[in-house]
Amino acid sequence: MSALREITLGQLLDETVANNPDTEAVVYVDRDFRLTYREFGELVDTVAKGLMALGVKKGEKVAVWANNVPYWVTLQFATAKIGAVMLTVNTHYRSHELKYLLENSETENLFLIGEYRDHDYLNTVYELIPELKVQERGRLKTNKFPKLKRVFYLGHEKHRGLYSIPELQAMASMVSDEEYKARQDELDPHDVVNMQYTSGTTGFPKGVQLTHYNIANNGYWIGKNQNFQPGERLCLTVPLFHCFGCVLGVLACINHGVTMVILEDFVPLDVMLAIDQEKCTAVYGVPTMYIAILDHPMFERFNYSSLRTGIMAGSPCPVEVMKRVMDKMNMKEITICYGLTESSPVMSQTKIGDTIRQMTETVGAAMPEVELRITDPETGKECPVGTVGEICCRGYNVMKGYYNNPKGTAEAIDEDGWLHSGDLGVMDEDGYLTVTGRLKDMIIRGGENIYPREIEEFLYTMDGVLDVQVAGVPSAKFGEEVGAFIILKDGADVTAEDVIDFCRGSISRYKIPKYVAFVSEYPMTASGKIQKYKLRDMAHEMWPDA
Repeated sequence: MSALREITLGQLLDETVANNPDTEAVVYVDRDFRLTYREFGELVDTVAKGLMALGVKKGEKVAVWANNVPYWVTLQFATAKIGAVMLTVNTHYRSHELKYLLENSETENLFLIGEYRDHDYLNTVYELIPELKVQERGRLKTNKFPKLKRVFYLGHEKHRGLYSIPELQAMASMVSDEEYKARQDELDPHDVVNMQYTSGTTGFPKGVQLTHYNIANNGYWIGKNQNFQPGERLCLTVPLFHCFGCVLGVLACINHGVTMVILEDFVPLDVMLAIDQEKCTAVYGVPTMYIAILDHPMFERFNYSSLRTGIMAGSPCPVEVMKRVMDKMNMKEITICYGLTESSPVMSQTKIGDTIRQMTETVGAAMPEVELRITDPETGKECPVGTVGEICCRGYNVMKGYYNNPKGTAEAIDEDGWLHSGDLGVMDEDGYLTVTGRLKDMIIRGGENIYPREIEEFLYTMDGVLDVQVAGVPSAKFGEEVGAFIILKDGADVTAEDVIDFCRGSISRYKIPKYVAFVSEYPMTASGKIQKYKLRDMAHEMWPDA
């Protein structure tokens, strides 16, 4: 019998509220904002009814352009309960990217905050949609975005042309419980509930359509593999607009009655404080986040004894960093997840009870109810055990498709239902997967295939190296040469020659970096993924005569 559930996100939340009414659901330490599951459920219903009262229909997109503010998770479930599609917007987007997203997605509703870091979101929206300042709210007509009907401000202040949160909540009284229930009864678990534009590490971002069934079930297994129990507490430091936040985080918690201790932004000191004060049992982050915590000068001042598990994901997890997290942060049961937005997102995960090798050197085995295989990129045939090829998956977690993009969908999902990741990996005889790089990241030097991950792992063992990324550098002679981009530990005195000497005799000559650059940071997407194609561009500028 299948362990998958035919359930909507609204039904899932109602179930958790009924089973854990007095357990805290959402906590913001910095402002002492706390809601129990009962209170959270009531707030979700109020906001959902307010959206209905304003005319938001089933299937309409509701874009949310905000960092991890308190109403973000409320909107995730309020939209789901009325059959709307929550469209998560990258917080790093600027005017051009927002315009592309609103046009491409045909969004009807937009929520936004005032500003984030050095960017004035309100001003950007007024420049893109000047009609907001002169037209009556709810009757928006703009030639640039003909589908857009309503814009909301994610706060209490009033702004011209925008509905505020208090106004939205006040509208809830106009919708009866019977109307609200009737709307929920119309919904199907296989309806699209979430849309995310892929980070755009290659090409133009595409709108990934995910269903209740996709992400509710994926969230269940993500939490199950960490042995989440009701009342445990997850410190959620990653962006909610990304799958890492809204599925691995929020939906794993909702499935298992876990408290979400949410940070608006990743600040290492705030994370350490939240873990200590709230006695968090789990914390999530990309490798660079864990490195920032471990190397923080105040690291030793905080207590990590409550920690047990969590997830490191988003980009390849260095073995040495994993070991330090397990040792220094007490996260003996930390897991690694691997996947992509198109796979809801997790297709493989390490589990509690795995060997140290499996926990640190692989990204785990296939998730329950998901098939995983390695295929030859040239022939499409399955590769034998131990052979590098493209990672593919098939199962309940495969997206419904890219929005209005049948060609892109057909390129990603083959006729047999296999989703092609574009990542390279190798599977061992136990079914455990090791990611070796992007299909496009693979360096081909004079006909030799070189996998960046292998060289990165080796260089991590060198004294003085804090972080390392390897990418191809264009070469007239060999097509490509190996380039290493290294962030050094504070005070480390390491030269390019030292790095090359360290490699000599330890790795194959053709794998030794010909070019070494010391950098302070890497080009990244907002969700923490390192953009290797930008490293290639940097290399071209640094070594034009390569």
